[in-house]
Amino acid sequence: MSEKSAAIRFDWARRERTGVPEAVFCENKSIEQLAAIIAMAQSRSHPLLLTRLDADKAELLASPQLDYELVSRTGVIGERVERCFASPALAIVGAGTSDLPVMMEAKRSAEYLGIETDLFADIGVAGLWRLLDAMPEISQYKVIIAVAGMEGALFSVLAGLVSAPLIAVPTSVGYGVAEGGKAALSSALGACSPGIMTVNIDNGFGAAAAAFKILALTK
Repeated sequence: MSEKSAAIRFDWARRERTGVPEAVFCENKSIEQLAAIIAMAQSRSHPLLLTRLDADKAELLASPQLDYELVSRTGVIGERVERCFASPALAIVGAGTSDLPVMMEAKRSAEYLGIETDLFADIGVAGLWRLLDAMPEISQYKVIIAVAGMEGALFSVLAGLVSAPLIAVPTSVGYGVAEGGKAALSSALGACSPGIMTVNIDNGFGAAAAAFKILALTK
């Protein structure tokens, strides 16, 4: 075993055990470590989702097998899971354009897991008509991921309008008391609308994994 891969212990059986395959969080990993992980996966023909993969690292890792998307900072190696849920399955609703990177991480992660996904972007409650105009379509989905920064008002408002379970993703978009996503996280956790589940700040992948597990129970 080489020195660069000596500290890597990949959970190859995670998908069989939990339904969700292991994803690789790329921040703080060197190019050598990422290359070793990719090589290990390819040697087993094992698909791989790479999250928080910056463009400079993606360029150094570039290969025909790497499907990289810049906004979400995600890469996919190998084949995605075949779509396995009836449409319309998952809606990802975002408050503002600044939340798009987290929305796209959730979308790419969900599609990697075989979930057909639609985006509803820039429909935060500051212009409530934008959300209300989209509600006839949004209300058709089995699961909804809501993505919002600032004060996170979207979570409570949207959850009060739909019957589907809602997964809240607070984002680090904001300044002043909203800086770093703490205000949006508090809003999600303290919302009075029932049926809201909350993942960590900016955790688009975690929201997609939760949506997958919920949808798997409805098959």
